[in-house]
Amino acid sequence: MNDRYQAILFDLDGTLLDSNMEAFLPHYIQRLSARVAHLVPPDKFIVQLLAATQAMVANDGRASNAQVFAEAFYPAVGRTAAELEPIFVDFYATDYPQLQALTRRKPDARRAVQAAFDLGCAVVIATNPLFPETAIRQRLAWAGVADFPYRRVTTFENSHFAKPNPRYFAEILAEIGCAAENVLVVGDEAADMIAGRLGCETFLTPSINTRFGAATPEPTYRGALSDLIAFLTRRKA
Repeated sequence: MNDRYQAILFDLDGTLLDSNMEAFLPHYIQRLSARVAHLVPPDKFIVQLLAATQAMVANDGRASNAQVFAEAFYPAVGRTAAELEPIFVDFYATDYPQLQALTRRKPDARRAVQAAFDLGCAVVIATNPLFPETAIRQRLAWAGVADFPYRRVTTFENSHFAKPNPRYFAEILAEIGCAAENVLVVGDEAADMIAGRLGCETFLTPSINTRFGAATPEPTYRGALSDLIAFLTRRKA
């Protein structure tokens, strides 16, 4: 049993799944807006979708991200959830899976997650909870890591904050009952390294999404997923 880490938190996009969100999101938004174009003009839909997403990023914990999204989005587009949600459900069942073609599996992703479980740690998928659970579960499947018994997978239904707010990580730690000093956060973006402000150790796995600002905490460790696997395996020995 590992004598230090009680939990390991993995980011998903860019970390366990090879995905460039700057390329992925325009395709996602275009397809989604097309599905509701008969009810909401695409230009209006996109503007309000992005505004509601920013409302989730700014969430102060008063409600779930899903609730904050609904409050910001449906009145602004002049349609009710009852009108649009069935279309969204169908979109995620039929259209969203086609976006897998914009992503690629990382050969070491599954081994990295397995190495975390092998330490006896609680393992969490700490992906930015701006998407519904179905979208995140599908991306876990695309990454080839959907079948692990994660302690928690953050989604917009079960989260009250979003990255880069440190309270996003604090909420996870409270949910799983772990002190920050016993947690390792693995990610590829500055928003993941924010966990260092709480006292978590961080492991940066650089990707096309990696951009640091002056205020970004320095990662505790950095390297490829293969380096993370070796790092965790040494801790088990």
